[in-house]
Amino acid sequence: MVLVLPLALAACFGSDGDRASLIDGTQAGGPQPFPDNFRSDTLALMRSYLNNPVGVRDAGMADPVLREVGGRQFYVSCLHFTPRETDGSYKGVRERAVVFVNGRADRVIDRANELCAGAVYAPFPQLEKMTR
Repeated sequence: MVLVLPLALAACFGSDGDRASLIDGTQAGGPQPFPDNFRSDTLALMRSYLNNPVGVRDAGMADPVLREVGGRQFYVSCLHFTPRETDGSYKGVRERAVVFVNGRADRVIDRANELCAGAVYAPFPQLEKMTR
């Protein structure tokens, strides 16, 4: 028992190099799983991301592909859409990237130009039908 305790503690306090650190400190190891529910997860994330999820127009979504984010490979899905502004007007199409961590939508990246280069968009009518 006395010999087992130091080994157990050493495993708990391994070096930082032994742990896979993802964006914002999320822990995971190995390759990222494909986000099977990427459309529904994206809708849930966008409902909280948009100030007003009602009235979105021209929505399109690209299937997730592996991209480098913060030095690690994650599945990223690109969106383009025109949100309704607070005054009720529409100003233009926005492009955003949704990053998936461990198969779940984790965050929206506003500056998506590089991540979304070459993305092939398909209509995403579910984003246009969101309610509060």
